[in-house]
Parts: sequence; structure tokens; C-alpha cells
Amino acid sequence: MVEIDDDRFNKILTNNVVANNWLIGMISPQMIERKDGAVIIVSSIGGLKGSAILGAYGISKAADFQLARNLCVEYGRHNIRINCIAPGLIKTDFARALWENPDNLKAALSRTPMQRIGEPGEIAGAAVFLASAAGTYVNGQQIVIDGGATIT
Repeated sequence: MVEIDDDRFNKILTNNVVANNWLIGMISPQMIERKDGAVIIVSSIGGLKGSAILGAYGISKAADFQLARNLCVEYGRHNIRINCIAPGLIKTDFARALWENPDNLKAALSRTPMQRIGEPGEIAGAAVFLASAAGTYVNGQQIVIDGGATIT
């Protein structure tokens, strides 16, 4: 954070927070009209801890949590639920540099009680729950899906 320039920081915040707010603003009128809706923001466990490498990213992901909480308060009366999923290391193209490098993978697994990285389908299950009738009273929350990495 000490060395990041304003343009890079603003780009990260725009991509990870402001764009979520824009999208929710675009879809919310239809949800308000039908008095029903579920929004799921994909955040990250990076928003739950500090980082000497990905500080701006973590700040943006923490802001996603607060965006969900604030919009929960604003849209809850319209029966609109807004929640976050906070994945840990998941085997995706986005995180490829972390799980393909043996040293990075070993370091990540040393901090993960389940001793493995997650699969995309394990994130999808939480999204299905939040979007389904089973999740209709969950609002303004963050669900951490990280194999226990944030508790170690």
C-alpha cells in the first residue's frame, strides 16, 4: 500500500467495489418491483486479513463486505438479500499462479487445515444456497469458504 499509486488503487477499487454497486443499482429496480431478489457478491478471504503483497486487493474485498451490509439495510425492506461469498484459494484460472507454483501451493496448504485447495463447485454450492428458498433469511452476511485457512 505504501508504494501504490492513486491510479492503480482507484482501478482496483473501481473493478472490485464500484462495479458491484453499479450492477446492483442496475438490477435492483426489477427486484424492488417484484419484492424479491438475491445478490451474491464474490469477495475473498483477502478482505479478512492484512497482506504485504495484495493490500489494495484486500481493502477492496473488505469493502465488498461492507457494501453487502449497507445494501442489506437499504434493500431489505424490499425482500432483497445481499450477501458475500469469501473464497480462499480455489483452483481457478484467476489463482493459477498460486496453485501451479509448488512453493506457493506448499505455503498455502501449510496454513489450510484441510490440506488441499478448493474446487469451483465448492463455491457454487454456497451460491445456490444463498439464491434458493433455503437462504431467504440470510442477508448482509459473508460466507467464508476456505478449508479453514482463516482460522490458522
